[in-house]
Amino acid sequence: MQKEEKDIKIFEDRRIRAHWDADQEEWYFSIVDVCGALTDQPDQRGATFYWGKLKQRLKREGSEVLTKCQQLKMPAPDGKMRKTDVFDTKGTLRAIQSIPSKKAEPFKMWMAQVASERLDEIADPEKAIIRGTDYYRKKGYTEGWIDQRLQTIDVRKELTDEWKTRGIEKERDYAILTSEMTRAWSDMSVKEYKQFKDLKKENLRDNMTNVEITLNQLAEVTTTLLSKRLDPKTFTDSKQVALLGGRTAKRTREDIERQIGASVISPVNAETKEISEVKKRKIEGKEKNEQ
Repeated sequence: MQKEEKDIKIFEDRRIRAHWDADQEEWYFSIVDVCGALTDQPDQRGATFYWGKLKQRLKREGSEVLTKCQQLKMPAPDGKMRKTDVFDTKGTLRAIQSIPSKKAEPFKMWMAQVASERLDEIADPEKAIIRGTDYYRKKGYTEGWIDQRLQTIDVRKELTDEWKTRGIEKERDYAILTSEMTRAWSDMSVKEYKQFKDLKKENLRDNMTNVEITLNQLAEVTTTLLSKRLDPKTFTDSKQVALLGGRTAKRTREDIERQIGASVISPVNAETKEISEVKKRKIEGKEKNEQ
């Protein structure tokens, strides 16, 4: 399978990991996640255990459904890419017939809707943007934040496209460069930033305030421009460019903080507070201006 797009789908508030195979125009769903959703498992461990038992039973019965099972790398709860059992749409529909659940029929309808939406988006990419906007609205984000977040997607793509022209293609390398750039402007790596905001699997950008997301966007835009101008030849060179881009955003951040007397690096996340709110706190090593 080639040209795959990673995705997370939501069925009744349960996360279903999925891959879209652009060549075959086919979805592949994590059967562990499907089992968890249909049987209301409390966590990933329970869902994995259920699928293991179901798989053993299907083997004993000589079920042909297991011949449709494949393995793909998908993000695990710890954030790492790990192999997991998947079925294509037809295989998933066959597999859930072996799962006694009153949610089976609603799940079938949900899968049909997912497939329909993806094919519609291929024909008309604007629909994907609209769907993303609706998702953020349902999560309670403000219209201003949503507009800004959608802009960051284009900015991020321009940066990753630039990195690709420099021969950087591995996700791990993207993560390293992103973390270096983030540390340069925020004084925290991506991992540390997520810990600061009390995040686990959630997307960091989805939990940034307006100011934070603007600074991050500035770092990415600057890194893209500098990379085109400086023409880095190696991964180490690109890392230095990412640091330069991040430091540009840091200077802007420090200027803002001097004027408002508070840090713009906020522990606020989308679940605990209005994401557009900036929580005021004393800047380490500086006294807050009370005048």
